[in-house]
Amino acid sequence: MADVRFDGRVAIVTGAGGGLGRAHALLLASRGAKVVVNDLGGAFDGTGAGSAMADKVVEEIRSAGGEAVPNYDGVDTWAGGQGIVKTAMDAFGKVDILINNAGILRDKSFMKMEEEDIDKVFAVHLKGAFNVTKAAFPVMRENSYGRIVMTTSASGLYGNFGQTNYAAAKMGLVGFMNTLKLEGARYNILVNTIAPIAGTRMTAGVMPPDLVEKLKPDYVSPIVAYACSEECTDSGIVFVAGAGYFSRAVMVEGPGISLKATEGVTIEDIRDRLADIKKLEGAQPFNQSNEEIARLVAALG
Repeated sequence: MADVRFDGRVAIVTGAGGGLGRAHALLLASRGAKVVVNDLGGAFDGTGAGSAMADKVVEEIRSAGGEAVPNYDGVDTWAGGQGIVKTAMDAFGKVDILINNAGILRDKSFMKMEEEDIDKVFAVHLKGAFNVTKAAFPVMRENSYGRIVMTTSASGLYGNFGQTNYAAAKMGLVGFMNTLKLEGARYNILVNTIAPIAGTRMTAGVMPPDLVEKLKPDYVSPIVAYACSEECTDSGIVFVAGAGYFSRAVMVEGPGISLKATEGVTIEDIRDRLADIKKLEGAQPFNQSNEEIARLVAALG
């Protein structure tokens, strides 16, 4: 079969000055995409700013014969999101692909976490994805084509000590995807999410060096690039990737039980049937909330 190519496609990769974003940008560019390399150039906790990181990646792409332009806007503001997309429109005339990768860490135990630690992490991860996507979505809709990738985390899917802010923002991105996939479907805009396991400057402080080496960002990028391709027909999938491992994560709902609400349900009824309520044998995913509601209505007879 022919190689997956991105000739003629324009991609925006946020937070692409290093780590995962850099790997995504380099791979897409190597396969023909024109890339907007966005990076504020600050520290991994969201402080500071500078242009050097984006410039270096752009130079890497150009040196290899690809096309790329830098952008230094922060994703955490409405103006920043608009500015990133404007860079793509000014340079290349459209946007086909958006990888919402930009992120920061402000890890603390919940008791020590301050309001700013919540606000800044939400602003970059969740609001940041909203800001850039909101600017890019109309362009994709006009062209009846779009591929959007969100970046979640195992911390969001399963939890991690000291990351209540990060985990909440990352799980919020899954909810964002779940609805955006429905609104984008009629315009051929597909939305998927990656849950990467990678050694980057954000994770280097919490991972031993030998593990960081085994979890190179480059090992994650192939499935991200596939989700950005014309060949991808899936939408609403959470892909897990790291060190050559690839899988799908999904939220499911167990078969549950039906008690006669009209006859009264007591606390003791819940206590006595809790094991049955918690069972996951026969669990299933739902494509949207209406499907889950429909099953509940059907159970009522």
